[in-house]
Amino acid sequence: MVDPEAGERGETVGERTALELLDKAVAGMGGQNRTGQHQMARQVARAIETGEHLLVQAGTGTGKSLAYLIPLIAHAMESNKPTLVSTATLALQTQIVGRDLPRLLETINPELERPVSIALVKGRANYVCRHKLEGGFPSEEPAEGQLFSLGEDTSVPHLAAAIGGPASQLGKEVLRLREWAGKTATGDRDELMPGVTDRAWRQVSVTSMECLGAQKCPMAEECFSELARHRAAESDVVVTNHAMLAVSAFEGLAVLPEYDVVVVDEAHELQDRVTGAVSGQLSVAMIHAAASSARKHTAITVDALNAVADRLELAIIGAPSGLLPNGLNDEQLDCVDQLREACRAALSDSKGDSSNAVDGGRQLARSRLMLILELCERLLAARENREVVWFSRNSTFDPQQGYTAPDEDSPALINIAPLSVAGRLREGLFAGHTVVLTSATLAIGSAFEATAGGLGLTGQGAPSWTGVDVGSPFDYPKQGMLYVAKHLPKPGRGTSPEALDELEELIKASHGGALCLFSSRRAAEDAAEAMRSRLDMDILCQGESTMAALVRQFAEEEDTCLFGTMSLWQGVDVPGGSCRLVVIDRIPFPRPDDPLMTARSRAVAQAGGNGFMAVSATHAAIRLAQGAGRLIRSTGDKGVVAVLDSRLSTERYGNFLRAALPPFWPTTDRSVVRGALERLYADSAKA
Repeated sequence: MVDPEAGERGETVGERTALELLDKAVAGMGGQNRTGQHQMARQVARAIETGEHLLVQAGTGTGKSLAYLIPLIAHAMESNKPTLVSTATLALQTQIVGRDLPRLLETINPELERPVSIALVKGRANYVCRHKLEGGFPSEEPAEGQLFSLGEDTSVPHLAAAIGGPASQLGKEVLRLREWAGKTATGDRDELMPGVTDRAWRQVSVTSMECLGAQKCPMAEECFSELARHRAAESDVVVTNHAMLAVSAFEGLAVLPEYDVVVVDEAHELQDRVTGAVSGQLSVAMIHAAASSARKHTAITVDALNAVADRLELAIIGAPSGLLPNGLNDEQLDCVDQLREACRAALSDSKGDSSNAVDGGRQLARSRLMLILELCERLLAARENREVVWFSRNSTFDPQQGYTAPDEDSPALINIAPLSVAGRLREGLFAGHTVVLTSATLAIGSAFEATAGGLGLTGQGAPSWTGVDVGSPFDYPKQGMLYVAKHLPKPGRGTSPEALDELEELIKASHGGALCLFSSRRAAEDAAEAMRSRLDMDILCQGESTMAALVRQFAEEEDTCLFGTMSLWQGVDVPGGSCRLVVIDRIPFPRPDDPLMTARSRAVAQAGGNGFMAVSATHAAIRLAQGAGRLIRSTGDKGVVAVLDSRLSTERYGNFLRAALPPFWPTTDRSVVRGALERLYADSAKA
């Protein structure tokens, strides 16, 4: 529908409403209108009205959350279904619910016909389980040092008694949790300050598989998780995460309310987060633990389960870690088939009767059996369903490789994951919903096809979509410089002496203020140790304190440096002079032994494509852009992104990777970069 008053602009009613609300919101917050923000709000409103999916790349500083929240709110006021926002990270989820939406609604509520309601939906394990608090489930504390063991489970009314008593540290945490549970209105773990250990939280929470369900649980009406879902069904805007979106799309479970529009923020993470949410892992210890739990809580005979676990252990012992291109061998498949039948028999024997309908111990035991049964079904049908299977083991650090490597003496773990999530996302997410995907890094150059293809938006039968880059308010060529150390040798194992010398010279020229991003934890630690011996300045390194504390100190002390790995590549927002140099040690290609990436590359090659470019190079381009994006966070920021990997200039794929980066002023001249950093430091010192 076109608004007749919009004239030649051809704005729809939704676009016009969104832009009017956006102008009022920005003015009410004391901000300024941004061209990219206006363009994005218009595109989102149009997508909602037309039902066409939208991929919108919005650079840092665009103000994209306002640009999509306002059209969502305008639509929610007229729809009989909630609208969804999905994020990849807890930080953004918290920002939207705790800051962006409240500030926005405070400014636009007078313009709306009624108040807007907001809800936050997370996985069940994020909420306190009232039934477990009251002793409805047994304690799940494992014996010390027993990986995957469930230990001697004992159902008791007071949890602290099962974990060493209230005098123990764990007991103290659980008692504090019990007190908090009596006061909290949500039962949401993230509202507990200070937090508790994962071990303590497990004593008061259950997973979705362990939950008795609303029909059986005697405390269903008071359940925090159920109450959160009821609130979501009646809300206008629901904020959730990619994992919940994946469960809804892949499993068809009603973990989210019915919705017609969803905005996927941090959409560059969607494919990996969805893959992770639907991946599975099976181990021999896991089978023995499930058998032990079934014996204790259902009193069934579990000899068959333990026997087949022993046979599976013999079948996989000594198998090297890595991809299994043809899946499990015949002997291993035969063991998995026997395990499936043993699980079916155990589930049948452990059904119990109606008097055991609220038996938490029985539910815990059966949930473990059901999980193993599902994994067996997937492993047996892996080839038919195009799923990837590989062996992995617990890892130890390999100083020769420069990263953690499998400990081949530890027990093998059988892993399974979908080769592609595209088809299932097409059916479960894009069919029946309007989807807006947004991020600062969705396109490589001006092409969105790589991202769209991984999510199911290309190929025969794919739904229609539009890709739009609304740009950034930053003047990248004037604010930033991209320096590639072309003279350095091609990266090998570890960090070369030449690269360390280069790093030293760059940090000296900038007088600190450097965020240094490394491909491995060991590389970051070794470089930090080397720089501490060479430079008279504070060098912080990931792992030496909490991430929040490290980033806070880095932001507050302008001449301090921060060294770290991938979590810093995407999670640091430090505007101002504290971050005037970003150093990237090497192109962030996937590890060469990554089974899933290897399988996907081979699949592309078998279909006639370039597996390296479609998978590894695309993966690296998006992450390289995320790392480089740490430099310019406001219109006043200036600095240098330095890449110590000469391949960015010398290899043919370098142009492809650089196309994903912000348009910084490029150079390979070290003297030019050193001069720029010296001037930048001098200017900041004068200020």
